[in-house]
Amino acid sequence: MQVYQAPLRDMRFVLHELFDEAEFGGIEKFAEFTPDLVDAVLDEAARMAQEVLLPLNATGDIEGCTLENGVVRTPAGFKAAYERFREAGWAALASDPEWGGQGLPESVNKLVEEMICAANLSFSLYPGLTHGATTAIEGHGSEALKRAYLPKMVSGEWSGTMCLTEAHCGTDLGLLRTKAVPQGDGSYKISGSKIFISAGDHDLTDNVIHLVLARLPDAPAGVRGISLFLVPKFLPKDDGTPGPRNGVSVAGIEHKMGLKASATCQLAFDDATGWLVGEPNKGLAAMFTMMNTERVSVGIQGLGVGEIAYQSAVAYARERLQGRALAGAARPDLPADPIIVHPDVRRMLMTMRVHAEGCRALGQWVSRALDAEKHATDPAEKARAADFVALMTPVVKALFTDLASDNANLAVQTYGGHGYIREHGVEQFVRDARITQIYEGTNGVQALDLVGRKMAANMGRALRPFFHAVSGLCEEMTGNPDKQLAAFTAALYQSFGALQLTTATIAQKGMKDPEEAGAAATEYLRMLGLVGMGFTFLKAARIAKAKLEAGTDEPGFYKAKLATAAFFFDRVLPQATALFVAIKSGKRSVMGLEPEAF
Repeated sequence: MQVYQAPLRDMRFVLHELFDEAEFGGIEKFAEFTPDLVDAVLDEAARMAQEVLLPLNATGDIEGCTLENGVVRTPAGFKAAYERFREAGWAALASDPEWGGQGLPESVNKLVEEMICAANLSFSLYPGLTHGATTAIEGHGSEALKRAYLPKMVSGEWSGTMCLTEAHCGTDLGLLRTKAVPQGDGSYKISGSKIFISAGDHDLTDNVIHLVLARLPDAPAGVRGISLFLVPKFLPKDDGTPGPRNGVSVAGIEHKMGLKASATCQLAFDDATGWLVGEPNKGLAAMFTMMNTERVSVGIQGLGVGEIAYQSAVAYARERLQGRALAGAARPDLPADPIIVHPDVRRMLMTMRVHAEGCRALGQWVSRALDAEKHATDPAEKARAADFVALMTPVVKALFTDLASDNANLAVQTYGGHGYIREHGVEQFVRDARITQIYEGTNGVQALDLVGRKMAANMGRALRPFFHAVSGLCEEMTGNPDKQLAAFTAALYQSFGALQLTTATIAQKGMKDPEEAGAAATEYLRMLGLVGMGFTFLKAARIAKAKLEAGTDEPGFYKAKLATAAFFFDRVLPQATALFVAIKSGKRSVMGLEPEAF
């Protein structure tokens, strides 16, 4: 019962209808990507996800990855699927054409990522990490490294990883011990161990290119002494083909709660040959080029899992017969009614639907800003987009993955006991979704980043694009004669006002006591994300009203948009007010119990 059909109509809505140029549109570079061309890309991506990747999702989870004689084997069917995926050009979709990519905008690429992640989250990590690695190499690598590695990584012939975590340090990278010793010829010898390395080794590509954080002999202590190195599994020969094995070995693969078809490895570097990426002792900044790209992508992973969980729950709720509708038998011809008639089941399904549609719309807004940050011709627009991306990256990563976990658990609840067993496949969503709240920086760390860095930097400048957009829409919609739209606007205005007050409160208290900001961080991130979703739902509702009044040939789609928006404003957005009350209470009860009393 793992059911998935790519939500192409909603994807086209957020891509073509929902936003205007004020929300980071009109990029000249992408003029050639017409709606018809983009729609064709989405259609083909849907076929790949549904026909090739989805059938391997449950089987890959059952079989998992294995380590044989130092080599990691992926589950049956993965290698053939990857080759088909690569040959069709999906690995190169958003990469720079200079290195063999197709150069599609992130606003399109993130929708394709969503489909891949929904159909098979484990599979998505192999090309996903490679794309992140190419971003770091392109941004910080020497021309020689770019020429030697980017074409094969962009094509998907070679894959990439990022190697940060060590057994004794995760988030606190200042403690890492891996060493890099210069060799006098421009290369370095890398020694140390890394754990939790996604796609750290596998049989899908001819080579695996590791980006490794390590310390030079004279490096200062802490994060100021970290450098980034490119370390291939096989050292390339002069003709560019893989040559001798480098000093990198797999010490083991992790036995995980989920993502079992994704090879998560323990890697040992024993005098492995590597090359510096970027400047000495500035590796963390170079790695964060990849990390920030990956954090948005992890949010999209959450969206994908949330969508397939929703669709699978809907399919079951339509078929499962149990009890009678409270208003009287809905299907008297059957021994019982489908459980979709019951209000509590509807509550779960609508919650899941709102989570998926809200995250998709908010993700599209951020994706447009990613495109503008890189390709806008107006420097002021590029700066505004950069501020927006900085603010929203932790929100996308944390909110989307939190809601994905909620959706996965609601899917299991919809199935009842059948959801708890492997046969129906929905318990896999719970296990797979859980890691998205942890890796690439836990969601608590994302919240601290939002409050401690993004909100505080440059006198709160990063907040301005978001606040201006929401306040502008509220002012524009105030006084709307349509009663439903007026009610939606009032609800958003109230929540936005609470967000503004909360922002000021955290800024004031946090300057005096950092623990006050830390205690509020997670609730604040959720609050900001909900207001952002409210912005997109209000815009969607306005469009739907206009389409219905004009006599659209798709009344069902736009009526559903209004119904989903109504549920959001009635049942989900009010959480922002409760979060305001919780944050206002301060750190007292959070920090009140002494550590030894736990």
